[in-house]
Amino acid sequence: MRKGGWVYIMADRYRGAIYIGVTAYLAARIMQHRSGEGSDFCKRYGLFRLVYAEPHDDIRGAIVREKAMKKWKRDWKIRLIEEQNPDWLDLFDMLNA
Repeated sequence: MRKGGWVYIMADRYRGAIYIGVTAYLAARIMQHRSGEGSDFCKRYGLFRLVYAEPHDDIRGAIVREKAMKKWKRDWKIRLIEEQNPDWLDLFDMLNA
């Protein structure tokens, strides 16, 4: 049985630096970023706010989507975030709600 996955975006603040990632375990991955064990980029720029999360039924589909999104213009990424999260709130607490 194949597992699903997530494409997610981390940020430091409203319209600040952003990082796009992919994972099978979203909550655990965000905790890694917050503890400084995630990506060097997130650690260097203080990206601890989960501002976007997109579920996928298959991890392979999530990986394809992540790679495509990383090639997007910054304006497109911001538009995607603001369609679901216009105030750039931290969505992490909603994962376990």
